[in-house]
Amino acid sequence: MAPGTTHRNAEPPGATGPWTRSLAGARPLPYWLDDPDRPDPEPALTAAESCDLLVVGGGYSGLWTALLAKERDPGRDVVLLEGRETGWAASGRNGGFCAASLTHGTANGLARWPREIRTLERLGARNLDEIEEAVTRYGLDCDFGRTGEIDVATAPHQTAELRARHEEARRHGLDEGVEYLDADRVRARVDSPTFLGGLYDPRGVALLDPARLAWGLKRACLAAGVRVYEHTPALTLRRHGAGMAVRTPYGSVRARRVALGTNVFPSLVRRVRPYTVPVYDYALTTEPLDPGRLASVGWAGREGLGDSANQFHYFRLTADNRILWGGYDAVYPYGGRVRAEYEHRPETYARLARHFFTCFPQLEGLRFTHAWGGAIDTCSRFSAFFGTAHGGRVAYAAGYTGLGVGATRFGAQVMLDLLAGERTERTSLEMVRSRPVPFPPEPFAWAGITLTKWSLARADEDGGRRNAWLRAMDQLGLGFDS
Repeated sequence: MAPGTTHRNAEPPGATGPWTRSLAGARPLPYWLDDPDRPDPEPALTAAESCDLLVVGGGYSGLWTALLAKERDPGRDVVLLEGRETGWAASGRNGGFCAASLTHGTANGLARWPREIRTLERLGARNLDEIEEAVTRYGLDCDFGRTGEIDVATAPHQTAELRARHEEARRHGLDEGVEYLDADRVRARVDSPTFLGGLYDPRGVALLDPARLAWGLKRACLAAGVRVYEHTPALTLRRHGAGMAVRTPYGSVRARRVALGTNVFPSLVRRVRPYTVPVYDYALTTEPLDPGRLASVGWAGREGLGDSANQFHYFRLTADNRILWGGYDAVYPYGGRVRAEYEHRPETYARLARHFFTCFPQLEGLRFTHAWGGAIDTCSRFSAFFGTAHGGRVAYAAGYTGLGVGATRFGAQVMLDLLAGERTERTSLEMVRSRPVPFPPEPFAWAGITLTKWSLARADEDGGRRNAWLRAMDQLGLGFDS
């Protein structure tokens, strides 16, 4: 049975098996952050500062914004505030898939912005190339590899869906290098009895160590002259003369311009908050595979993989030949709050482990070493949105919906364009000028998301057929992506 079709047959309470025994030694800690080379945090802000540009948020969004601002104008005085430590949230907890797509995949982009999809694809490809160049230029030690990605089918209807996606991309001239693989060809790359086919994109995705990317960007920012303050949450944002002022627990910053890269956390611009909700995603990593176990799977190309169910898994090899296995459950907490207590979910870890051994039965007996979760900033169109506030003094980007490893660099460029008041190819995009539909208040948000998740699970079981609720959401351009 395919991984994406096991959830209706959940194990009874107290059931044990190889999937539970495999978790006995798993540490409740993100694998990427369990690194002896993790840098010490910068000191907190304890005074009143002033600057040209204040960046709020020390994840990818804020780090790219600060670094690109210095690249554009080395003389610009830039301050970055991080509420905890650089890379501790989504930037250090994700799977390390750095995609070229700015639109959460070509299909989503075609559905929403068909007239500019070629431009969006070109800008996305250039953005990924520029990330690769930055990794080399700044010496970012993050195990960057241009491995590509395979979307695999684990149910018969998914093979037809992947073929249809490939054909649609071909009709629009967006299939360069992309090929459909039948079961034999995909299993020749990565061997699982659940794989029935795959869509292989050899250039559109790179894999990397996400925490080391964040730490490397911080070092590059410091070397460029950015003043970085960690353990310094931004508490309030208000106008101050011709600029803005931000209050922190022990100090304050006055700035001519402010860029907000806070993503899943409540925006300092309150009217932005209804546009995103936190959705918790979970992942496991195995112990390193010995040569025999690795040979039993193949994976010589070290591609990133994801299955094609609505409730999907993503998986990849790490530099030391562990398998990172994540996804499937996408948990929205009632009220949309971001809390540490949501970062671990044993029932999801057990489900992920069971699905892992369904996918790779030849690895029975392998142990998991790390188990963790984190919040994704999800919006109703699944890809980032942008805007300004306070008369153009403040810019924001949010809503990356799990595809922010690469797209945040593009979003940083957009924020800097907006703050400069420049009309560029980026700011002229309909994607940049439009907004997603906001989420309703509770209890309607929770009810709608819960019904959508249930409907997506049913569609996975029913040959991909979407019920009336999902068809209505499709018509409205809404949905919930696991």
